[in-house]
Amino acid sequence: MRLVQITIPTGKRETVTRALDEEDIDYIVTDETSGREYAAVAYVPLPTNAVEPVLDTLRGAGIDESTYTVVLDAETVVSDEFEQLEERYAEEENGDRIAREELVAAAKDLLLSTPAYLVMTVVSAVIATAGLLLNSPAVIVGSMVIAPLIGPAMAASVGTVVVDDDLFARGVKLQAVGLAVSIASAAAFAWLVKTVHLIPPFTDVTAIPQVRSRLYPDFLSLVVALGAGVAGAISLTAGISSAIVGVMIAVALIPPAATVGIGIAWGKPVVSLGSSVLVLVNLLSINLAALVVLRYSGYRPTNWFQLEEARGATVRRIGILVVAIVALSVFLGGVTYDSFQGATTEERIQEATNAALAETEGSPEVLSMEVNRSGGPLFRHPVGITVTVGVDDHDHPALAERIDRRVERAIDREVETQVRYVVTDSA
Repeated sequence: MRLVQITIPTGKRETVTRALDEEDIDYIVTDETSGREYAAVAYVPLPTNAVEPVLDTLRGAGIDESTYTVVLDAETVVSDEFEQLEERYAEEENGDRIAREELVAAAKDLLLSTPAYLVMTVVSAVIATAGLLLNSPAVIVGSMVIAPLIGPAMAASVGTVVVDDDLFARGVKLQAVGLAVSIASAAAFAWLVKTVHLIPPFTDVTAIPQVRSRLYPDFLSLVVALGAGVAGAISLTAGISSAIVGVMIAVALIPPAATVGIGIAWGKPVVSLGSSVLVLVNLLSINLAALVVLRYSGYRPTNWFQLEEARGATVRRIGILVVAIVALSVFLGGVTYDSFQGATTEERIQEATNAALAETEGSPEVLSMEVNRSGGPLFRHPVGITVTVGVDDHDHPALAERIDRRVERAIDREVETQVRYVVTDSA
């Protein structure tokens, strides 16, 4: 619930009280004695979702943005009339929806000052880079907690639906600057780590699981980003803490941006390419989801003559985001298809290997198998396999050629097969 304090200009007191009476809203009016152009102050307790329609009614009575209107959180209101008012507005849609004015204020509150934003972004990117190189999920999660990226994304979407061009422009600018700074700081830190040998110089960064998981994004990445955008917008419209949702948005942006920096520092375009696509898709999807949720929630500009402008800007920006996401999704689709093909091929290799061993005396057991694939970002194919086989003693048959023939027939492609033997003892 909210307590709305309204300063009533001289000559408007009767008009304002009549408007509140017509809406059957309880209020208190006190005289204003500061000697300025205000005659009184009205105190109006309201359910959260009643603030916006009541403020619209008061604007019709002459209370515009040139007067002071303060919206405060109210812990509780003890009044039978207020309970009736709550019941009346409980029947309205979006019962937890905050007022347009509160939404804009909340979006602005999420925006840090530029110096603080840049420092927090750099620190977050550096910690994420360290976490990726250390293959430490805990460190990566820690970097997300301090990432200040939810504010710009929500500000751009709110600025669109309420036609606040300054808020929209600042949100877009901070998102672009934030990603550029995070990639640059990650690249600089990764280069330093590589140069001073904080990790072994022969380390293949593509073999680090936390890095490798962000090289080949598929359609599931799109689901994560859309979900983060929806959650961010809903937390904003409901007036609840966005801290946890901010972590979710950072999940979709900071680690992939840090991976781009690692690829730049190590001079591996394949690392930077896949993670760059992931960053862009996630960024666009978060903005798209937030924009759609805010529009669906019914937020509109204050002035009726801006309604058409808001509708046009929203549709236009949604269209641009959708087109960009679809274009980038070609890459995601290729990775998804490639992953499916890879899984199918590895299953055939496994079956062929088991069949080859089944024909061997003593039926050696496959302990593990590693399939090496070509290093391209898309349409990778197996170029070699390494099979670890458990045998009863050192006197074992040669299996590499037998497995190689079986596998090549199964996948219709030449591969290099290596077999490692491990003598096992069973009781």
